[in-house]
Amino acid sequence: MIDYRLPVSRLTQAMQASGIREIMNRAGALERAGKKVIHMEIGRPDYDSPACAKDAVKRALDEGKVHYTDTAGTPELRRAIADVMKRDHEMEIDPDGEVVVTVGALEALLAAFFAFLEPGDEVLVPTPFFPAYADQITLAGGVLREVPCRFENEFRLSAADLAAAVTPKTRMLLLNTPNNPSGAVMRREELADIAALAQKHDFLVISDECYEKFSYEGRHVSIASLPGMRERTIIISSASKTFSMTGWRVGWLIVPAPVKPFVAKCHQNFTSCASSFAQAGVAAALYDAGEDVKRMIDGYKERRDALIARLRGIRGFEVNMPGGAFYAFPRVAELTSRFGMSTTDFATWLLEEAGVAAVPGEAFHAPGNFLRMAYCRPLEEIHEAMDRIEAAVKKK
Repeated sequence: MIDYRLPVSRLTQAMQASGIREIMNRAGALERAGKKVIHMEIGRPDYDSPACAKDAVKRALDEGKVHYTDTAGTPELRRAIADVMKRDHEMEIDPDGEVVVTVGALEALLAAFFAFLEPGDEVLVPTPFFPAYADQITLAGGVLREVPCRFENEFRLSAADLAAAVTPKTRMLLLNTPNNPSGAVMRREELADIAALAQKHDFLVISDECYEKFSYEGRHVSIASLPGMRERTIIISSASKTFSMTGWRVGWLIVPAPVKPFVAKCHQNFTSCASSFAQAGVAAALYDAGEDVKRMIDGYKERRDALIARLRGIRGFEVNMPGGAFYAFPRVAELTSRFGMSTTDFATWLLEEAGVAAVPGEAFHAPGNFLRMAYCRPLEEIHEAMDRIEAAVKKK
């Protein structure tokens, strides 16, 4: 028997279960056994990708654009990214010197961590957070340091809590607004306080802005647009959520010019380049899919309002109105206490008893008893899910 000596040290923590896949796998098993499941565990837009993007891909294929591109991405896509940043945030971006196109936002994040982190460097991450952050920071040799955000503050990061978490080993803050899983959206004045701390303590900010268009009560503010922050901020974004193009696997980083060679070197050795024809489709979407995005955002806002109203009508659910993304993050502490369950057990019970899949908050390092419920489902399914949950809780 070969001793593979696995997992190696950097994989030890990363091999822990995420919680999301476990619920998905259990839901799949129930469906195969004949049970109808309403999937509110999956953070995936249910709209089609824009027609302009698909048409651009067809043209690219017909024109033979099927080979490697520049490692940093096609000039056309990098220019489109820069143009959109100018249009939406009044930021002047050099498409050649400050943009790196990647295979989705996850690869963009990983390239940033590998480029910046020395072993033992600390990354401040507000909780709750997307589980992949922890895995990637560990794989890159960093140390994740949690900064708690609270239900009572709608899970927005407090500058005071952030200041208390800073240590001599702090290398960067990972900021995600709008947030997955809480839907929290940071306000401009709050970002300004955080920017002041970043400058005072000389740490970098990785700003995960993949949900920026999903800001329902106002325009998204990038911390990079605030005074003194452009040179210390790495913006992460992608086409996946904005254009419902999750399977296209195209993301990007916007970085200060001195940083680009190092991030690009990591990206080059991870994946070489993003798909050539997919990049053509994303460039078209950035310029021409505005109406598609508006239609999708309007649809999700309607679903959000319906879901929150229904959750607030079920005894035992407490929920904030999420300002962005497409997740509700209700607190269910009363129910878990009354039923004598952990949140994981409660999520499993909801799945098996009501046929509704939701992710326990532990998966996101949430401080308390919470569930993440994705409302990227048809409105009628959302209402059916709430009917089922209400009936199950009353019957218990």
